[in-house]
Amino acid sequence: MADEDDVKKEQPIIVKKIIKGGGGHHGGAWKVAYADFVTAMMAFFLLMWLLNATTEEQKVGISDYFAPSKSVTDLNVSESVSGADALLAGQSIAIDGAMVTTVQPLINTPEDVTKLELDTTGDPKEDSLEALLIRAEAEEQANFDEIENEIKQALQENPELTNLAKNLIIDTTPEGLRIQIIDQEGQSMFPSGSAQMFPRMKDLLQKLASIIKKKPNELSIRGHTDSIPYNGRGGYSNWELSADRANASRRVLEDAGFPGKQIADVVGRADTDHLFPEKPKSEQNRRISIILIKDEITKARDAAQGKGVGGEDYMRQPMKNKQRSNSIIDFK
Repeated sequence: MADEDDVKKEQPIIVKKIIKGGGGHHGGAWKVAYADFVTAMMAFFLLMWLLNATTEEQKVGISDYFAPSKSVTDLNVSESVSGADALLAGQSIAIDGAMVTTVQPLINTPEDVTKLELDTTGDPKEDSLEALLIRAEAEEQANFDEIENEIKQALQENPELTNLAKNLIIDTTPEGLRIQIIDQEGQSMFPSGSAQMFPRMKDLLQKLASIIKKKPNELSIRGHTDSIPYNGRGGYSNWELSADRANASRRVLEDAGFPGKQIADVVGRADTDHLFPEKPKSEQNRRISIILIKDEITKARDAAQGKGVGGEDYMRQPMKNKQRSNSIIDFK
């Protein structure tokens, strides 16, 4: 028994260690190779995109950057790395329709320089806003001159209206074409203190309506009185009288065919805007003013939601004298 115990004690202990190898599909070397392959493919597609997106001039610039050639540009672009002589000669790579930047690229190619020189030889105001406004104003002035000539011809052809030629004043103001029917000594358009016009005034307004209704301009009708105080029943004054006369003129114009939607306003100005300020009590200050408003003023008012240039009502701006605000009857 003692011998057997000694044998067991002397028997060696064997420990088996398994060391796994790094070969086969269990290794990681293939990942490195795949990464190199993906990188190469990315570089390849990037190169293909550059070749497709660049112009011939840019390709020449890239090529000459790596292999300078005096025969191409007569300039060793590799000697400079900034500005218009750099790699892309100051230009950017972009596909048409793709907004890369709002900054204009530099114009330094011979074709662009030639095109720029050709553009500067023309009239710089040809397509400018100022030129368009001047052209539109000239066309509108031609229309106003045509209306004035038609009115003068109509008065000459109609014997009943010929005598009223001296009661008519036509001129152009900053607002538009102004037609004024004024009272003359011994020949008034309205009875004293009344808004019921005489037949000759009605005939004249009807003739005017047949001429101005052909134009698209809006109309402003304004009544004026002299400075002789008028005190009617119930506080009826020159303000009410001038407004009623202007409104009576509006009704005659509309009945004669002038479109009501083109009447911008009817204004009573009393004695605040005399035709002859040095003679405030002259009968010639009693008048009806019919103004064909310029199209640019109408557009400016519409753009400002009923307000004129500067945000103020242009119909309340006196042309000559700074007067107090007038009463307005707006039929729009």
